[in-house]
Amino acid sequence: MPSLTLDDNSALYQIRAYQPGGITVNDKTLSSSIIITPTKLIETWAPQSISELTAESLSVIIEIRPDILLIGTGAVISIIPPEIYGSLINLGIGVEWMDTSAACRTYNALSAENRNVAAALLIK
Repeated sequence: MPSLTLDDNSALYQIRAYQPGGITVNDKTLSSSIIITPTKLIETWAPQSISELTAESLSVIIEIRPDILLIGTGAVISIIPPEIYGSLINLGIGVEWMDTSAACRTYNALSAENRNVAAALLIK
C-alpha cells in the first residue's frame, strides 16, 4: 500500500503556472520578468530578455544570498557568459541556467524541499 507524506512546503511564494509571457505566482499572473525565493518576490526586475541580462541586474541576488540561483533564460535555453554570473560563483552561490519553463519547475521542486533557492526568470 502506498504511503502518504504531508506536504510541508513552507514557501510563501510558489509558481502555479508558466507560459511564454506570463508567470503565475500564488494567485497573481505576472507579465514581466521576476526574481522569486520562497520568502521574497521581486516583481520589478528590469531585464525582460536574455539580451538585457547583465551582472548588475543580478546584483540583487547578493543581498538575498541563496545557496543556488536558477536563471530562466526565456522560451529557449541560452548560454550565459561567465562574466555575468562570476561574482555570484565567487561568493559561493551556485548558478544554473535553463529555459524559463524548466527553471519554474526546478524552483518549485527545490522550494518544496525547503531549500534556499532563488529563481531569476526572464519572461521573453
